Amino acid sequence: MSAIVIDGTRIAEEIRTQISADAEAFTHQHGYAPGLGVVLVGDNPASSSYVRMKRRACERAGITSVAHVLPADATQSDVEAAVTALNEDPKIHGILVQLPMPPQIDEIRILSLVRLDKDVDGFHPINIGALALKGREPLFTPATPTGVMVLLERAGVNLRGANAVVVGRSNIVGMPVALMLLRQDATVTVCHSRTRDLPAVLRSADVVIAAIGKANFIQGAWLKPGAVVIDVGTNQIPDAADARGYRYVGDVEYESAAAVAGAITQVPGGVGPMTITMLLSNTVKAARGSAVVG
Repeated sequence: MSAIVIDGTRIAEEIRTQISADAEAFTHQHGYAPGLGVVLVGDNPASSSYVRMKRRACERAGITSVAHVLPADATQSDVEAAVTALNEDPKIHGILVQLPMPPQIDEIRILSLVRLDKDVDGFHPINIGALALKGREPLFTPATPTGVMVLLERAGVNLRGANAVVVGRSNIVGMPVALMLLRQDATVTVCHSRTRDLPAVLRSADVVIAAIGKANFIQGAWLKPGAVVIDVGTNQIPDAADARGYRYVGDVEYESAAAVAGAITQVPGGVGPMTITMLLSNTVKAARGSAVVG
């Protein structure tokens, strides 16, 4: 068996075409573009790189991007002031607080401070709470988990009654995507560092979402033949053959998994492009839902 590759880059580009058209229509109607405000604290290289990528993606999509970049020793009040300024700016429709933040910052308080109608990253406690409750609809859902769900949808995966295993229980990916899978009537198991006999659990999975941050951890021999595998991991490993001296791999050992799975994402080129795309989509959604007319 050779798995079908779920091409996140292609799917993201298709969606971004519509995002750009929607952004252009908004700009024509209101006289200014949809706006995304970003709050970045510290000089974490991965976070800084990710923010640059988001700002470039905004520019290409016709979305205005404004960044509040604060030093690593910024105080709680400094960060709160940055979020408040974006909350009060009528031309900023979405706010992204880049995580993680330095230890002196109360992340929960910062995320709670973001206006609900500008919470395009979907991490406000009210949005997460609504996601967890039957009969409630969050205004926005987190970008990476939403990207995972879109990939499954575009791949034609029927989740109703499927056994879905999420490996990882982070607030950013594992827990939200588990809730989203439940909403699609999957039977969901969340695995983590204390899970006993992970390979045995995975062998029962029709769908595997890998989000643990361990390079090449999940092996093909652990998978059920024909399973759909979505690899959220992005791990840097040394590679002398690469001009950079390193390359990125996922949480799943790709070659062995692709020989067993029915469909699989690659790293890079799978979930990564979808994360930024879903953020852009939420920003345009927030702009279109705004009553502000410039």
